[in-house]
Amino acid sequence: MRLSVWRAGALLLPLLQTNAFAACESAPAPGVIWINCDKRGADLAGADLRGAIMTRIKLENADLSGAMLTGVDLDFATLSGARLDGAMVDNARMVSANLADASLSGAIMNGTTFNRAILTGADLSGAQLANASFYQSDLSDADFSGAVLRGAKLAQARAVSTIFDGADLSRADLQQAILEKASLERTTLRGANLESARLLFADFTSANLAEARLVNADITGAVFAEAALDNTQWVNRRRCRPGSSGECR
Repeated sequence: MRLSVWRAGALLLPLLQTNAFAACESAPAPGVIWINCDKRGADLAGADLRGAIMTRIKLENADLSGAMLTGVDLDFATLSGARLDGAMVDNARMVSANLADASLSGAIMNGTTFNRAILTGADLSGAQLANASFYQSDLSDADFSGAVLRGAKLAQARAVSTIFDGADLSRADLQQAILEKASLERTTLRGANLESARLLFADFTSANLAEARLVNADITGAVFAEAALDNTQWVNRRRCRPGSSGECR
């Protein structure tokens, strides 16, 4: 006699729940599946979690410093207050993840996708983020000082009062990004695209904006003291002369 669809589902549900719980109890290992698991405050320092699937996992205040997280899937994960200092997180996914106040100092995250993620107040100083993507992410009050963001995608990102001092944003895409009151002292923005970006009261003191594109950007109150503007395309589409410094000549 065939079981009804409803009865079959009712019988299967406890088994699925048991299997899900068992998966969350799995030891940390490459390729582990921890979907929607609760690992808040877990000590995973130095753990090898390469290729792990950890979507929607809860990792608030967890210690992942020095962990190997290459290629992990952390989409929609909660990592607020977590420590990932010195972790290997290259080519990973953190779409819509919450990394508010997380510490990722010195982490290697080249090619990682943070689209629509929350990184408010996070420490990413000295992090390696070449070709990473932060499309529509909230980076407000985060610290990217000394970070390498060559070729990174920050289009439509919100970076209010964010620190980029001494960072490398060469060829980065910052179209329509909000960089109000951001600090970009000594930042390398050579060839970066800042078209239609909001740069109100941003500080570009001694920054390198050679060959950058600022067409239609709002630079109200922005500071460009001693900034290199060689061949920079200014807000009015005028090309700055080679040797321009501090103002577009």
